Amino acid sequence: MASFVHRIEVHYSHDPRLKTRTDRIRSLGFAVDELHLAEVYTIATASRDFTRDELMQIGSQLVNPVVQEFTVDAATKPLFDYAIEVGFLPGVTDNVGATARQMIEDFFSMKFADGEAVYSSQLYFVRGRPGAGALQGLAATLANPLVNRVLTKDRAGYGQAGMDRIVPYVELHELPTAETVDLDLDDAELARLGKEGIMDPQTHQRRGPLALDLAQLHAIRDYFLALGRKPTDVELESLAQTWSEHCKHTIFASAMDDDVPDGLYKTYIQAATNEIRQEAGDRDICVSVFSDNSGAIVFDDDYIVTHKVETHNSPSALDPFGGALTGIVGVNRDTIGFGLGAKPCINIYGFCVGNPDATVPLYRGKDTSNPVLSPRQILDGVVRGVGVGGNCSGIPTPQGFCYFDPRYAGKPLVFAGTVGVMPRVRGGRKLHEKAAHAGDLIVMVGGRVGKDGIHGATFSSEVLDHKSPVTAVQIGDPITQKKFSDVIVKEARDPGLYRSITDNGAGGLSCSVAEMAKECNGCRVQLDTVPLKYPGMAPWEIWISESQERMTLAVPPEQLAAFMDLMQRREVEATVIGKFTGSGRCIVECGGKTVMDIELKFLHDGLPKKHLKTTFTRKMHPEPDAPCPDRLDAALLVMLSRRNICSTEFISIQYDHTVQGGHVLGPVQGMGRVQGVASLTKVVPGSKKAVGLSQALFPSYSELDPYRMAGAGIDTAIRGLVAMGIPPSAIAILDNFCWCSSDEPERLGQLKLAAKGCYDFAKAFGTPFISGKDSMFNDFSGFDAEGMPVKVSVPPTLLVSSIGIHADAGKAVSMDAKIAGDLVYVIGETREELGGSEYFAMLGSVGNEVPALDAGAAKERYTRLAGAIAHGFVASAFPVSHGGLLVALARVAIAGRHGMDLTVPVPAGMRPDRYLFSESLGRFVVTVAPDHKRAFEQAIGSDAVLLGRVAGSRLRVTTKTLVLDAEIKELEKAYKAPFGGY
Repeated sequence: MASFVHRIEVHYSHDPRLKTRTDRIRSLGFAVDELHLAEVYTIATASRDFTRDELMQIGSQLVNPVVQEFTVDAATKPLFDYAIEVGFLPGVTDNVGATARQMIEDFFSMKFADGEAVYSSQLYFVRGRPGAGALQGLAATLANPLVNRVLTKDRAGYGQAGMDRIVPYVELHELPTAETVDLDLDDAELARLGKEGIMDPQTHQRRGPLALDLAQLHAIRDYFLALGRKPTDVELESLAQTWSEHCKHTIFASAMDDDVPDGLYKTYIQAATNEIRQEAGDRDICVSVFSDNSGAIVFDDDYIVTHKVETHNSPSALDPFGGALTGIVGVNRDTIGFGLGAKPCINIYGFCVGNPDATVPLYRGKDTSNPVLSPRQILDGVVRGVGVGGNCSGIPTPQGFCYFDPRYAGKPLVFAGTVGVMPRVRGGRKLHEKAAHAGDLIVMVGGRVGKDGIHGATFSSEVLDHKSPVTAVQIGDPITQKKFSDVIVKEARDPGLYRSITDNGAGGLSCSVAEMAKECNGCRVQLDTVPLKYPGMAPWEIWISESQERMTLAVPPEQLAAFMDLMQRREVEATVIGKFTGSGRCIVECGGKTVMDIELKFLHDGLPKKHLKTTFTRKMHPEPDAPCPDRLDAALLVMLSRRNICSTEFISIQYDHTVQGGHVLGPVQGMGRVQGVASLTKVVPGSKKAVGLSQALFPSYSELDPYRMAGAGIDTAIRGLVAMGIPPSAIAILDNFCWCSSDEPERLGQLKLAAKGCYDFAKAFGTPFISGKDSMFNDFSGFDAEGMPVKVSVPPTLLVSSIGIHADAGKAVSMDAKIAGDLVYVIGETREELGGSEYFAMLGSVGNEVPALDAGAAKERYTRLAGAIAHGFVASAFPVSHGGLLVALARVAIAGRHGMDLTVPVPAGMRPDRYLFSESLGRFVVTVAPDHKRAFEQAIGSDAVLLGRVAGSRLRVTTKTLVLDAEIKELEKAYKAPFGGY
């Protein structure tokens, strides 16, 4: 415990963010006059005290002297009515505090002893009288009770002394031994064990979900019965992590019905890629697929690029900031852990959340306790988390999306992806190949191990409910990760100081070490040597903790001295925790005792096989009966302001997309700053080539036709890249399935159709899957405001991400209309396909007819368009997607701040509104300079239909009559209004 505690408070003399902060809180319904902020640093030491002069020196390092002041062991005294202090609970990662501690160590050339720390907190001063209930609500908005402590005082209680000095020190009393677990139980008790976890012998509380079903528990019991002993808690927890749905993807691996005996993954996803690669022959763009932390494709003769997209849904539901931050830095580590280490060079994101303006009273406790965070709190948190992860790591974030649906209110979907780049060969070694050897030392580098992240893998394999463990939430530390990322990729990799590497993600050491052990067939680990954040952790906690910023490496004994010296010079903590062997076993020791001894074959392949049964019932919905409006001006304004169409620039401007200097296109384009659907980034200095990224998802289609939904996602993700000039032959794709209630036959039937759609459309386009991930239980089970049980399931969601190599970034085109007089074309056929469309949703209907596509014909059309762009025939191109043709035309016009005068040939028998808002696939809006008209039309053929010209400052559309005549400024205003105050 600390003997000396000091408190430094930093406040603004002139706060440049006061208005923004106050306006944001007011927008959430809190009647405050002003909301001031002070940053607090609590310094707690035992080995030495700091003098008054030293504390003043520390304070001077923590402020910007132009606009800030500080106090030492004295209260800040502004004008206020209430003070609310928000800090972290004990054990929660405190990045600001850790940075302040390192600053003090560097400034005084000293080191804090174990147990000494700097703790950060934020002190809000409220001016105004919001009332007791509103004040409590404001505190709940500023803090998350799962990770934060909150102290509130009024002016009288604050007095002269100010806030209390609080040291959130971790005190544990765990037994440093492994306990045996009795599996000789009836099935009811075994099922409870799998759902709620092992009973702790000290607290008599369940430890948290193992996510093991009865068949799996029976297999484990039989294995240890044959050995003549009971499993330890370390062994059972390790098997639970390794066998979790999160890690083993059991649903995609299981036989399904009678026609998919090898499972969805092998039958549809892997098979599509294998067949595409075989047909491509020497033109195969794939380097590594499905076998490493990321997938990889050819960039040029000297370099490859990697891509991986992960989900971090369950943690983000509990702590949106920490969950999203951990998601993005975690997928950064997937890049560092690809092959012998790729350099992260691009981040992407995706957020599926509920309506941020709606209040959804959901609770995890029956007595309206443990409320679910509001969609607005979740959105704000995940946006900030991804931003901190990317910005602090020096990785550009040019690409991403938001999608809104009330069914994401119980559990959001948070996607995080990273692209990496690496040389093909260095020192005679292919850098995408790796293998640990027996005798190599197991070295853990990066952060220390704590209780944060325990049961993360098993937690994400379960439905979110009142038993969801707080320890499953982590907060990442991008600064620590940046240090070891640079030293590994830039200094340790090329000299061959290690043979293999992977990240400590789901399951922590239990998965990273055991996975690498497959490369040499064995490992032996000494848990006593693992560096901890604080003493008192039990062996099982150390083994499965998912504390962030850690990598596991296989270091040859002869390279250990050089490796450890390099890590020490770069201030990266590295520890030898064991050795890789050829024993065929995973052996873990702690306190001189063996706490785990399991055959690798059983650990990785002992999972019992399942045979799943599916059903699928196509449901019909009433078609909307609203008449066709004579004019579509009002309808277009409403459509542009729909949250799945409107601008989300408020996110884009928070993320640095130009760092590393490779920015070409995205995230907003044109003078009108319209959200692009694709980005283009240079990743190899001096090369004219660039990496294109796009993505697509259509959750509103999934309940109507999951097969066509998959096709829509693949087609739209590909079209985003084609519109910049990348041909289908240079594109690869990734799949992220986020399903719900995946133990129900009907949901599995939807999943099966979607996977079949992935196979058919990927094969037709010739675009291989190189990586993927599935998250199968995105449901919330809890209670409503009346205490009644409620289940909220996300719509079955498939995110398709695309990556492609542009041969010459200088020839890429953006989406914005360029010059008055340019010709406006639509490429592709429009049919009456509005089932699940934004237009029908605006009308309060669902509809039935989901867009279909002849992918083979579309591929030929896309190849011709990419060729036309390469020859300079195209001024701008944009894929038609959510909202249909009229929305796409409006976005192109807004981006260029140019009007258009168009005549649209609506087929006989089709209503103009349904033609213009149809979401038919395979289409582009293209503008072409008049000088290139003939060459463009010869290149594209009859698929291109001339609609009119770029002209004036209004968007005018005529069918048989004038249906739209709107000022571009008014369209832009509607497009940017929904998130204008965020």
